[in-house]
Formats: sequence, C-alpha cells, structure tokens
Amino acid sequence: MTISEATKLSPARTVAVRPLIWIGAITTGTVVTNLFAPQILVGLMGRSLGMTELEAGLISTLTLLGYALGLLLLVPLVDLVENKRLILRTLACAIVAAIGTAMAPTPLILLAATFILGASCAAIQMVVPLVASMVPPERRGQAIGDVMSGLMIGILLSRPMASLIADSWNWRGYYVTSAVLMTVLAGALARTLPTLQPAAKVSYGALLRSFPKLLREEPVLRVRSWTAALVMASFTAFWVAVALRLPDAPFKLDARGIALFALIGVAGAIATPLAGRWGDRGLARPMLIGSHILIIASLALCAWAGVLESRIAALVVLSLGTILLDLGITTDQTLGRRAVNLLRPEARGRINGLFVALFFIGGAVGAAGASAAWSFGGWTAVCAVAAAFGVLGLITDLATKTGSE
Repeated sequence: MTISEATKLSPARTVAVRPLIWIGAITTGTVVTNLFAPQILVGLMGRSLGMTELEAGLISTLTLLGYALGLLLLVPLVDLVENKRLILRTLACAIVAAIGTAMAPTPLILLAATFILGASCAAIQMVVPLVASMVPPERRGQAIGDVMSGLMIGILLSRPMASLIADSWNWRGYYVTSAVLMTVLAGALARTLPTLQPAAKVSYGALLRSFPKLLREEPVLRVRSWTAALVMASFTAFWVAVALRLPDAPFKLDARGIALFALIGVAGAIATPLAGRWGDRGLARPMLIGSHILIIASLALCAWAGVLESRIAALVVLSLGTILLDLGITTDQTLGRRAVNLLRPEARGRINGLFVALFFIGGAVGAAGASAAWSFGGWTAVCAVAAAFGVLGLITDLATKTGSE
C-alpha cells in the first residue's frame, strides 16, 4: 500500500489554530476518560452481569491492552492515511464501542466492546500530533501544552466523574454519556479539523517495521520516552495506592470523599500550557530538572501526611503534595511531547505512538511497584518507590541534555 507524496498544509495561512487547539484539548480530555473509568466501575459492571472476579478484572485490563495495540497498530496510520478521515473513523468506532459496552447483555460481549473501545481511544494520539503540525516549531510547545492540559484533566477527572455518574444513574449511564459526548465532538471535529495528507511513501508493514529504527536513530525519542515512562510510573503508583490509604486514619474519607479528593489533582494540569510556553523560550532543561525535583519533594510531603495526627493537617499536606506531584509529572510529559514533535514530520504518527506506548509501559511498572510496596511497607513504601522513579528522572537530566533544548 503506497501513497504519493503530498504537500504539507501551511498552518498559518489555512487553519484557525486557536479553535483547533481548543477542540483538540476537549476531545482528548473526553475520550481518555474511557481508559480509566473502568478502574472505578469494574465492581458494578461485574456484579450486574454475574461475572467472576477474574472476568471482572479483565474489563480494565482489556481496555488498556486495546489502547496499547491501538497505539502501535492504528496511530502509525497517521503517516500513511489522510489524517482527518482517519481520526473521524477511529472516533466513530469508539462511539459504537461505547454504545456496545452500555448495552452489553453478556460478559463476553462486554469484554469485546471494552477492548474495541480501548483500541479506538488511540484517536487521542492522532489528534495531538495533528494539532502540533498546524503551528510553527517555535510555538509548538505552547500548542501541545494546551492540548495536553485537556488530556491531563480528562485523566484526573475520569474516576470521580465515572463514580458520580454511576451513583446518580448506573455504570451503563457512564458509557451512554461518553458516547453522546464523543458524537458531539465528532461533529465539531468534522467542521474544525484540517485535511492533511501525510508525506510518507511506504507501505503499512514498512511503517510498523520502522519502530526499532526510529528508536535507534532518535536519541531524543529514547531519552524523553524514558523520563516520561518514569514520571508515569510515579503517577500511577501514587494514584493506585492513595485510594487504599485515604479511608484510614488520619484521612478517614468515604467513597465520595475519595472521589472529591481526586479533583484536587486537576490543579496540576495548569502546568501543561505553561510548560509548553516556557519550553518554546529555551527553558526546557531547567524545567525538566525542576519537574523531577518537584516529584521527589511532593512524595516526601505525601509520606509525611500519612503520619500526621491531625486530620485537617494531614489532608492539607497530602493535597499540597498531590498538586505538586501532578505539576511535576505534567511538566515532564508536556516537554517530552514538545521534543518528540519537533522530530521527523514524516514519522510523527509513529513517533507519538512509540512515545505514548513506552510511557504506558512505565505506568504498568508503577502500578506493579505500588502493589508490591503496599504489601511490603504500606503508604510510606509506596511514596518511596514513586519518588525513586523521580530520582531516576533527575539522574537522567544531569547525565544528558538530549531532548531538553
């Protein structure tokens, strides 16, 4: 399968960039909730369909596995297929899959629908590089930061939003709501997205086989994917364990209180547009160093909060630590995205797919590390493990300047 080389659009002349950035941020933030909502809904979903614990556990696993495969198999099509058509068709699959999940009468159909929904959520990683390609390189960090703010808000809101919708309606109501929102967004994207033909002139198989070559030839991709994976490990380790810690003293939060606490992390999303702008001004290196120091310090605060006697003081300190943690993580993620999106334009789909897939692996490592640490030493051990990922990121910053220009 081949295409003839196409001329890139001139974004400054043909595209209204600000509306595109806004719709990109809203789209990524909305679609990404489908990936994390099952983590809070899995119990309700399993009980309503009479699923075993093993079957119920597969709901979240298959959603994320589908997303991982979508990153590796669908996102590279950005380098081969006209981008607007690809995004709209992938989003249409997500809408159908969300409706299928909401209406699933049996466990088998539910698992199949959630897998397809996860794979279709790869549309997120098609939107981000498209928006980035529509702005000049000197403003690319700002654009990516603005879109990433929507993504991070969506990740942080996904669990409390799913919990609140399920409490008010039921778990099926969440997926109906998601399908309706994605349908509205698909209409907006159809009007807003530019038509962009990729410049690649290779087959789909050749695109997939180029992954190892890209990693080998692009040190910026290797280094920034490495630190992004490390901070994602910190993020996942913290949020997996904090739900286990908050019901106990000194915090003593119920399920609704835990859902409301998750909203605190949204404040960290303000770092994404700021990080992008400052990265464009040549401050990427000090900001990367600062982001990893912030992660380490924030987790020290979170560990300290767990040993305080005053409930109010503990909640205040933990809230501060949570905000600072998310600030550090989103700063690294945004600057990493900026760096890799300044690489080969003809390979932006593959590069973004690889970048996200690799930090996705970091998230899985963080979840496993949190589970082991919780069993071994409780909350303090979890914070130590999460901080250790930040230390590795800081060591990387000091050892190399790659991708921090």
